[in-house]
Amino acid sequence: EQEKASLMCSLLRQSPPGEFGYVVHDLCILIQDDKLVRKEAACMAACHNKNNFIPIQINGHTVLLTHYNDLGGNRFFDPEDKFSFEFDHLRGATSKPQLHGVMLDEGELWRIALYKGLKAYVSCHFPAGNCCVFKKSLGKRQMFVACTEAHQYQPSNPWNCLWKSDWTFALTPFTTEVTGIFLLQIHYFKDANLHVSVSKSVSETLSMIDQSQFATDFVKFVKAEDTKFHIAILENIQALSQDIWEKNLRRKLPVTRTFMNWKELLNDQHLNTGVSSTEVLP
Repeated sequence: EQEKASLMCSLLRQSPPGEFGYVVHDLCILIQDDKLVRKEAACMAACHNKNNFIPIQINGHTVLLTHYNDLGGNRFFDPEDKFSFEFDHLRGATSKPQLHGVMLDEGELWRIALYKGLKAYVSCHFPAGNCCVFKKSLGKRQMFVACTEAHQYQPSNPWNCLWKSDWTFALTPFTTEVTGIFLLQIHYFKDANLHVSVSKSVSETLSMIDQSQFATDFVKFVKAEDTKFHIAILENIQALSQDIWEKNLRRKLPVTRTFMNWKELLNDQHLNTGVSSTEVLP
């Protein structure tokens, strides 16, 4: 049982964004022990959701589940509506909402200004995008973490993808260093099993004098880095398409524009050799 649990955790940890539930379902069929699968999946689901900034709808408002708003005990807080709630990671259900008091100090005013600017940018440039800005205390310093996520989960096509980023900086006089981390994950699984994972870190020093001006400068910085990351990905995909798929992986076969009926060929070989089709390599 311990070996099964270890193997299940390894597989669940590798679940691409948007596919955790499918992996749990398949493991239940393979292991034939729903109790054991759900026990391990409950813990891994929490890590999966927080790592991928899973958005949930609660009271008509979208909240991202992250490590930054985790209160422990599967409880999270919404920095905008100022309440907390419990979240069942396996069922995807919220419960037990209650007020989560936040002081309206200078740091909260900076956070609100940042969220408004970032929300406008994400709504404009990401059709299915979401964002949150969190305020954290580190000793006497106030830290901010801005999280964005945009995803397209289309398993029937079949592909899933996630674009996310988080930006960290401190509330310090005059200037602050903003550090950002991008992550793009793509899983394509039609006639192939292709995983693409791209990450990048950036940093920049921004003036921090006026709330409104800083929010504007921050959004400009995020937009510029998003654009650079996007262009670099497109260029790499184009290079991959030309150099790898077209030149190295394609077999040098003549173009006859004739459909090859592999099933018929296998049946003919079965009749001629007496070897079952299951033993013939495709």
